[in-house]
Amino acid sequence: MKHEAVLEALSSVQDPGKGRDIVSLGYVQDLRVDGGKVRFRIQSPIPPGEVRDHLREAAHEAVSKLSGVTEVGVVMTSLIQKPERTASPQETVSPSSAKERLIPNVKSVIPVASGKGGVGKSTVSVNLALALAHRGARVGIMDADVYGPTIPTLLGIAKQPDALDDHRLIPVEQYGLKVMSMGFFLKEDDAVVWRGPMLHKAIEQFLGGVAWEELDYLIVDLPPGTGDIQLSLCQTIPLTGAVIVSTPQDVALRVAQKAIAMFHKLNAPILGMIENMSHFICSHCGKREDIFGTGGARKAAERLGIPFLGEIPLATPVRVQSDEGKPIVISDPNSPVTQAFIQAAEKLAEEVKSRDKAPELPDITRPDAHHIRIQWKDGYERLFPVRELRLECPCAGCLDEMTGKRRFDPATIPPDVHPLHISLVGNYAINIRWSDGHQTGIYSFTKLRGPRP
Repeated sequence: MKHEAVLEALSSVQDPGKGRDIVSLGYVQDLRVDGGKVRFRIQSPIPPGEVRDHLREAAHEAVSKLSGVTEVGVVMTSLIQKPERTASPQETVSPSSAKERLIPNVKSVIPVASGKGGVGKSTVSVNLALALAHRGARVGIMDADVYGPTIPTLLGIAKQPDALDDHRLIPVEQYGLKVMSMGFFLKEDDAVVWRGPMLHKAIEQFLGGVAWEELDYLIVDLPPGTGDIQLSLCQTIPLTGAVIVSTPQDVALRVAQKAIAMFHKLNAPILGMIENMSHFICSHCGKREDIFGTGGARKAAERLGIPFLGEIPLATPVRVQSDEGKPIVISDPNSPVTQAFIQAAEKLAEEVKSRDKAPELPDITRPDAHHIRIQWKDGYERLFPVRELRLECPCAGCLDEMTGKRRFDPATIPPDVHPLHISLVGNYAINIRWSDGHQTGIYSFTKLRGPRP
């Protein structure tokens, strides 16, 4: 029995008042697993009564169903919360609040993404980070590919990170990089089998639960595709911009465009594309072979209006040195591949510098007790009646995603409902915590600018 299996089972138990599971809400404390015996504490703000008893019984039942569990002990404790301050009239949401809370010492956060696996994204992430450090920058790398973390292998790291007295993890340092990865905490044959809530919590932990020092760049190695981890990162903090990695072949480029579309939808800038495995130079005859074609990523970048950062050749030493934990930028600083990475890093640094300003997010204010005003930088403005916005909550608990029909009776919403807290979700949406105990889904700026229901 593993902690992860217990937490996944508990993630099916929801606080009915908040519409979220008890794991993502942080209610589960002091989890201990000893063979088939499982002990944990649920610390919640729910007062003693029928709802609290139901929560305890549901948690007990969820864990008891796990194969191998012989005994379950659940202790309920109260979480005393300070009264929340009501969002006052004229209050403005700060665009940088989430980033300053989680990673205040990091200047630029740059995820490296690809639409599909097998394009060398992790190898590019590591060597790009080292090339930026070669320029004198302070660089960290966060391995967000929790399903297949390879950064420790590529950097030749075998130790685990230490922790501070406040339980924050200290990044492992290697080749001048500050490194954090799920690979530090997994056995070689272990697999991470997590759903959305656990993945989101892992991303938050790797940001706010790590003692990142002053960094010019935090490179985030994302898993392939457009799934929960990508969404969680974009929802948690505003990003400086993403780097897209693709090979020249058409199938890779088509899928890479899906990753680009995802970042555009989440209002995260694209800093550029890198064409990996661009060509192969024979070490015997010097002849160039375009094994996967060539120039496809450059043409796609031009067509999409995205900066092109460079072409990385396909070379045997890259694979050999990566397997040995000595990336090519470190092991052979004068090689053509290293020079290609350095040139890409220089172009990336210029792109970051040209965008080195706060994202142009709208101002969100309370002009009076009954309205929320959103003013975009282009002059467009919307004034939303508070209760109507509550009724339009887009979360799955309030709205049937298939039919679009409301799941609750509007009469159950108090006439004096009001926002307790309004927070930004990345660069593209807001989240509202309401006085009736409900925390909404995500109101995207695109939807808020569009026609009302």
